[in-house]
Amino acid sequence: MNIPTLSTRDDERTNRLRRLGWDDHFERLAADEQLDLDRVARVLSAQRSLFLVTDGRDERLCAPSGKMHHHRRGDYPVTGDWVLTDGNALQRVLPRKNTLCRGEAGTRGKQDGAARREQPLAANIDTVFVVCGLDRDYNPRRIERYLALVYNCGMAPVVVLTKADLHDAPDSFREEVEAIAFGVPVVLTSTRDRSGVDALHAYLNEGQTVSMIGSSGAGKSSLANMLHGSEVQATAAVSLSVGKGRHTTTSREFIAMPRGGLLMDNPGIREIAFARGGDGLDATFADIRDLAESCRFADCSHRQEPGCAVLRAVESGELPQARLDNYRKMQREMDYAQARSEKSADYVERERWKDIAKEIKRMNKRMKR
Repeated sequence: MNIPTLSTRDDERTNRLRRLGWDDHFERLAADEQLDLDRVARVLSAQRSLFLVTDGRDERLCAPSGKMHHHRRGDYPVTGDWVLTDGNALQRVLPRKNTLCRGEAGTRGKQDGAARREQPLAANIDTVFVVCGLDRDYNPRRIERYLALVYNCGMAPVVVLTKADLHDAPDSFREEVEAIAFGVPVVLTSTRDRSGVDALHAYLNEGQTVSMIGSSGAGKSSLANMLHGSEVQATAAVSLSVGKGRHTTTSREFIAMPRGGLLMDNPGIREIAFARGGDGLDATFADIRDLAESCRFADCSHRQEPGCAVLRAVESGELPQARLDNYRKMQREMDYAQARSEKSADYVERERWKDIAKEIKRMNKRMKR
């Protein structure tokens, strides 16, 4: 009988984790912190205070340990997190490679439009499918907001245009999106003829993790079923009266794909709000960024300054006014979000030093006694 050596068991364990998306980033983390890989698992779905996790061999429901309830909200587990477990208890969330998050719905300021709180949706994502239906859901300005959100989170977007069968010439929509999503792959799909499947499968090979975002009724669940090759997600028809879909997906959970990748469906997003600044605007509006380099003033706001190359592009028809308006709106939201974040950080730092000063005073009093 051949008894597996320790190194053989280590290799088998690592390979199981790699099939779930464990990569060199986490391999280095595990080595630096000397983590016990037997305790490592990935969160497949989150249901309030219970989490379905897997180590690549077994799945089990876990509850967060008592100390995790006292952690900051951003450290609480979400779908896609790598965690350390102890039996059926989650002990710790490993540092994330990235986090897909948005401004929490219902917290946007009336004046600035920025969200007051951030809502993590998923963690450690390789690619985000921005799903938009070619019906009443189609909106280039909303696609721009999704792209800025994804770029802000440090992830790679792919725009997926569903329901291509509704149009005789759907390529015109793809060309319009390609004109505003520079360098971003744009894929036309249809559940009727399964078009676009091969192009999207390229992002769902073994060890790859993909999340979908989009409005209710955009066709995310139907797309998941088409990519999987079976009915793994419930679907519902879009209301003909209002052109809106219903929330058939109510939780964020991974679907294991035939080629080994993991696909996460998300409940529909009605409100695309920003709760942080970032590089998302420059990546999304590369044309405006490039035009701005030719403005007369380095700090040009592109509103009324003389010699503004951006305004000149609008006047000539090179840059649509609606695209510039959307850029300004998102820039204002992100500026407010960033300023509020920095203000909060300063407040936290001041409070920390107050506590330190109090402790020093107490120590001095003890020493004088």
